[in-house]
Amino acid sequence: MFDIRKIQENVIYEAVKAESNADTADEVVYGNDRTAETESDSEWVKSVMGRLENKFEFRTIKKIRMNCQCGYGMDEKAALVKELMADAKNLEEFTSSEKAKAAGLFCKDGELFLQFNYCPCPMLADVERLENNTWCQCTAGYSKVLFEKAFACDADVDLLKSIKTGDDVCLMKITLHNPVWR
Repeated sequence: MFDIRKIQENVIYEAVKAESNADTADEVVYGNDRTAETESDSEWVKSVMGRLENKFEFRTIKKIRMNCQCGYGMDEKAALVKELMADAKNLEEFTSSEKAKAAGLFCKDGELFLQFNYCPCPMLADVERLENNTWCQCTAGYSKVLFEKAFACDADVDLLKSIKTGDDVCLMKITLHNPVWR
């Protein structure tokens, strides 16, 4: 069995190190004097995000967290996106099927959105509420990887809403740059 906390510690450590150095990564992930080792998962999520926010500006924090996506179930989701693409010539057709709607995909005013009615993150299962969406930026990173692979293009993903910050849904806007449809 895998330990999701250890996986998260490692990916955050590597993402922070890539933007700074090993000492900063160690401090962000484990705290001063390794105090984070005694924290529950929900306490650790909040404290590591606080340390991250104290060390970096938002643009760098977003980049770090987007690089922390776990990749869980990526092959299955990529297969679904490819299946939806097979019968579509544009975003409206891509999001029009019941399967697309069930997956949370929709198109509004020519723009692609992905919505969840629940928080899919196992690390947040015991977190009642977050002060901001710093932690949740990893889902934007996950979606970026997914849609860039599927559409063979660059994508920008903006997290617009997060259940754990008090919104009714998690909502992302996905901007595809020159997508390849076939």
